[in-house]
Amino acid sequence: MNYWRTQSEFFQYLASRLSDVPEDDQLPAMNALSEELQISVARLREQLEVAKALGFVEVKPRTGIRRLPYSFLPAVWQSLAYAIEVDRANFDAFSTLRKHIEMCFWHRAAEALTPGDHAHLRNLMADAWNKLRGTPIRIPHDEHREFHLSIFRRLDNPFVFGILEAYWEAYEAVGLNVYADYDYLKEVWNYHQQMVDAICEGDLDAGYQALVDHTDLLYHRLGAGSPEW
Repeated sequence: MNYWRTQSEFFQYLASRLSDVPEDDQLPAMNALSEELQISVARLREQLEVAKALGFVEVKPRTGIRRLPYSFLPAVWQSLAYAIEVDRANFDAFSTLRKHIEMCFWHRAAEALTPGDHAHLRNLMADAWNKLRGTPIRIPHDEHREFHLSIFRRLDNPFVFGILEAYWEAYEAVGLNVYADYDYLKEVWNYHQQMVDAICEGDLDAGYQALVDHTDLLYHRLGAGSPEW
């Protein structure tokens, strides 16, 4: 069955040859693909640009065309970035979506975490507290992003994870990673600590409540009129 309403011969080629051309393997050169697909090089180049934008392939001068592992992030981020440029309020709307996705998938995601994941979360907490308690104080943004994504990384759902990844791209784009009141940061990471402790102790309901309380902080912060807005 052909699902491609855009009639992209190159997309059909990628989808129909998953067993023949594994992810990360090099694809034939442009001229060879053009001949195989029976389309002009110009048409193929147009379709290839769309595939690159969607993260389906990577094109480099020396390595040629290479299929990439599927990720929903590029497609979401392309649209979300434009939406935020049109109206910054679209970030608020997307934040609401992200909040409910994390709440909906919390228990399933937390249950899937391994002891190694628990140790990783504890290490992230230690690194974040070191930054917050150090001199000078540093914003643990990288740890913040990795903390949330680590909790949901075991989900076998690329669409959920792609949306969550896009949220953090947007979070950086609107400047929320470069400014925050110190008391706000401490409160955020106190909630993170509660979440990690609950996950490691197997009390996922307590972790869920900490997640809900934590995500509400962002809305209070935006509603107060932070400098980025």
